[in-house]
Amino acid sequence: MLLTRASEYALLSLDKIRQADAPVGAEHLARELCIPKSFLAKILQSLAKEQIITSHRGAHGGFALEHDLSEISVYDVIVAAEGRAASVFDCTQYSDTCPNGTVGMCAISPFLTTFQMRIDLFLRELTLDQIFKETS
Repeated sequence: MLLTRASEYALLSLDKIRQADAPVGAEHLARELCIPKSFLAKILQSLAKEQIITSHRGAHGGFALEHDLSEISVYDVIVAAEGRAASVFDCTQYSDTCPNGTVGMCAISPFLTTFQMRIDLFLRELTLDQIFKETS
């Protein structure tokens, strides 16, 4: 699993939220992005729980960014949306998911671990302002 639809939808939603002048409702986002509302609502709740966005109640309520785009890493968005860090290979972060059950003796385990660490570092350093700047 590198990225699932949850991460994709989280990033797409954050792009719409950042462009809005006022808090954006989940229903509006779901309709505009053609995402099932119930699935999007769970993602937005996870983003709010991790303090990436904030929820505003009331007639003009919705979701807004809680921090500047330069303070939000793609890594943090993925962890919030997925419930864990994205892993390139099944066995890189979790020894109990090694398909052969031989993580301690695996010849490529050091490479996979190093590769995963570099991906994690890249995602931690990549901020939303950087990815949205390229799409604007």
